[in-house]
Amino acid sequence: MGQTIAEKIIAEHARVECVVPGQIVTVPVDMAMANELSAALSIKELKSWGIEKLFDTNRVCLIPDHFTPNKDINAAGITRTVREFANKHDIKWYFEVGRAGIEHAVLPMEGVILPGQIMVGGDSHSCTAGAINCLATGVGSTDIACAWATGDIWLKVPQSAKLTYSGKLPPYVYGKDLILYALKDLGTAGATYMSIEFHGSVFDQLPMADRFTMANMAIEAGGKTGIFRFDEKTKELVESTPRYKAEKPSYKTYDPDPDAVYAIERKYDVSNLEPMIARPFSPDLVGPVSEIKNVKIDQVVIGTCTNGWLDDMIRAAEILKGRKVHRDVKAIIIPGSQKIARQAFDLGLPQIFIDAGCVFSTSTCGPCIGGHMGVLGENDVCVSTTNRNFKGRMGHITSRVYLANTSVAAASAVLGRVGSPVEL
Repeated sequence: MGQTIAEKIIAEHARVECVVPGQIVTVPVDMAMANELSAALSIKELKSWGIEKLFDTNRVCLIPDHFTPNKDINAAGITRTVREFANKHDIKWYFEVGRAGIEHAVLPMEGVILPGQIMVGGDSHSCTAGAINCLATGVGSTDIACAWATGDIWLKVPQSAKLTYSGKLPPYVYGKDLILYALKDLGTAGATYMSIEFHGSVFDQLPMADRFTMANMAIEAGGKTGIFRFDEKTKELVESTPRYKAEKPSYKTYDPDPDAVYAIERKYDVSNLEPMIARPFSPDLVGPVSEIKNVKIDQVVIGTCTNGWLDDMIRAAEILKGRKVHRDVKAIIIPGSQKIARQAFDLGLPQIFIDAGCVFSTSTCGPCIGGHMGVLGENDVCVSTTNRNFKGRMGHITSRVYLANTSVAAASAVLGRVGSPVEL
């Protein structure tokens, strides 16, 4: 019986010929990552176990990004705990604020993780790294502590879902629309504990940024991970990273077998798709943006880990150049990493954003989780390129969040209401 991508990666790490869905295996992890919030809990667990030594400090990654720059005294204490832990153990992949960004952008862009590897992260959107043919998944802080201590983790082999996209992409339709369209079909539980494989010729028309966006939101369908096949675009990104240039590490890529077995198979023709939008209060309440009429907004958030890539910054700038954000709207733009911010500066994008009346922020998860840098107040309405819009996700429980692609968000900022770039 043929194997899917996830099954092949797990089997290789478990040193067995093949695995089957539902099987419990113990595998070595190539990288165990945590942000300041999950790391603080993992550090506490290690102390309670009396463990003083990590299995391999080169396979541990720490990236403060959620409440950073420190939003309050408590956050400052948490980040200090993580920094001291990193210094004590001389952790190679510790990224201080100002030298990294958001974990899910930093890991693949710096080359911390590679194709064919298994990465566990103390954050549900760790599955973002599946865009580079890596099996990446979010786990709890106790699991992270165990991985730091032993180098291993147990996994239940997931079933796999195969989503195939065909057709020519219409204007202003990107990876965010493709994953929202799939969420409309699958729902938030339709691929529970599955590895979602993304296939199709459509991805030849899109940059890697859109693959990261889609892998990021695999979790919104209940997925264990989202994963793409390896191709020339992947190779170009992987081999342009600082780590690869410095170390030339070897890596192995994986394709599914022709007779691989999938629990779910879906085929989507995107030729007539228009920009999609998810209504409050669930990422699967999806429809065309043209169906949303007369919804005034108070805030727009563009960026963070889901749509904070350079291509997203460029798309936003194309809409905002020469225009002004509506007088009643706050627009906040957050690049996914310091590197992306630098690339944006090199292209003059922040000047376009500032001239339009936007805030151009340092990299942070802040507003996405209702933490800081754009928390929503009572009855506020926001169009956001982030990944979740549950009640209270970005602030007050009465606030409402619409999820959309970068161009839709930028256009809405100008219009002062939910709207499409075609209106401009």
